[in-house]
Amino acid sequence: MPQTLSELVSRRFGEQIELDREQPFSDTHLLQLQHRSCRRFLQTPVPEKTLRFLFACSLSAPSKSDLQQVSIIHLESKASRDFIHSVLPSMPWIKTAPVFLLFCGDSHRIQTVCEMHNTTFAHDPLDAFFNTATDTAMVLQNFIIAAEAAGLGCCPISAVREFTEQVAKFCQMPDGVYPLAGLCLGYPEGTRDISVRLPMSASLHKNKYNEKNLKARIKDYDKRREEINPYESQRQIDSYGTSESYGWSSDKARQTSHTERLSFKNYIRKHGFRI
Repeated sequence: MPQTLSELVSRRFGEQIELDREQPFSDTHLLQLQHRSCRRFLQTPVPEKTLRFLFACSLSAPSKSDLQQVSIIHLESKASRDFIHSVLPSMPWIKTAPVFLLFCGDSHRIQTVCEMHNTTFAHDPLDAFFNTATDTAMVLQNFIIAAEAAGLGCCPISAVREFTEQVAKFCQMPDGVYPLAGLCLGYPEGTRDISVRLPMSASLHKNKYNEKNLKARIKDYDKRREEINPYESQRQIDSYGTSESYGWSSDKARQTSHTERLSFKNYIRKHGFRI
């Protein structure tokens, strides 16, 4: 397993970088480069004091104009955990994780502030939605970094948006509040290899967007991904058949070839964001 920062970058991106010897690097950088999603958990409880501290770290994330449009719902009771597992039974790690959290965009609170001061919330609905979503994503990422620094493992669950109406109803979310993502949390059982990413040369641009050699870089990444993190199964075989070479681009092309989560869009439109 790679140990140094340079080795971790090479393992993740398939590219070599030279570190500035005068630049101080910390354990935080090591954690970020070693990040992997955790789907197998020990049944060791996460102490409440630890959770409260992680919440403090996560909610210290940047906030658009200090509007602080994020709420976190801890699904703690047996009824709550049984509910979230019942709507997402294909993800058994939701049931086995000691902690499950919902990270929610929250425009309701700032609208309440406007009511308190007899003003009208007049921000453009589309921009208002993006502000809540962006703030919530940053809080979620802050939580993951803090949790991993405390020896915990995490698995974000975007699939809660497939059942937005049911989740919002169960959690009694008022208009303006919606689930952006769930998060499984607990102490990891075992260690998975890190998942390799597209080369940074495919994602980084200077001054202008540059798609030169993009397809070639994707094909090279497919080969590397297939060698290091091969897919255990292929999507939508009924529609596309099986492929002898099945890399990242094959999987993502199939995954995005059908419509999904229209219910989330419909919920957002009806409950606080008239986009």
